[in-house]
Amino acid sequence: MTALNITDLHFAYPEAQVLRGISLNINVGERVGLIGPNGVGKTTLFHSVCGVLKPTSGTIDLFGTTVKAGQFHPDVGLVFQYPDDQLFSPSVRDDIAFGPLNMGLPPEEVKARVDHALALTGISEFADRAPHHLSGGQKRMVAIAGVQAMRPRLIIYDEPSANLDIRARRRLISFMTDSAETLLVSSHDLELVLEVCERVLLLDAGQIVADGEPIEIMGNDVLMEEHGLEVPHSLRPHIHVEEPLPPHGH
Repeated sequence: MTALNITDLHFAYPEAQVLRGISLNINVGERVGLIGPNGVGKTTLFHSVCGVLKPTSGTIDLFGTTVKAGQFHPDVGLVFQYPDDQLFSPSVRDDIAFGPLNMGLPPEEVKARVDHALALTGISEFADRAPHHLSGGQKRMVAIAGVQAMRPRLIIYDEPSANLDIRARRRLISFMTDSAETLLVSSHDLELVLEVCERVLLLDAGQIVADGEPIEIMGNDVLMEEHGLEVPHSLRPHIHVEEPLPPHGH
């Protein structure tokens, strides 16, 4: 079954054309990475899928339903690139509960979802803290928990590992790889994309220029360099040079 189908999508701001004929199909349960240099339209594409922006032309279908700009689409959740754009409640718990409450869920279901999201993201100890008192990485986990609590069928992550310490990043990778939801992940953390995603789309100048297995695309030195990226360190050949032994007696 198809989770997301985009056909010939174009989007232009008054000053610039950003998306130029994007077409793609993502199946239910796929974990897809979206890579590319800054300013090529990744966030614009995400906001179009969520109905935040209205495309100039083209269609977006989400689990068989056409996305209409300005309408709430509960099947998709977006973790914003900047957590401060997403957090506004007096406490972490209130922020995570905001979505489920607005979906009209009963109080006990809201509480269960909030508690689960707090535990999943490892931020239960911050539940009663004010989000603006947290570090950048902690705020990011609150933003992720808020989307998780709504239980959308497609979760879009825009730079999810930015500002995370090693432990939080490892927790993120763990629950993303265990996720039953369909994932669309944009990140400059290419090692995370390699670990989490089974397919990668390379976006440049508003078009998808490559679509395939992460190792094949991200391991292609010429392709990556051509589009302003570097091959991840783990895909580069590592030559081990034996250190000469010190002379006998030293």
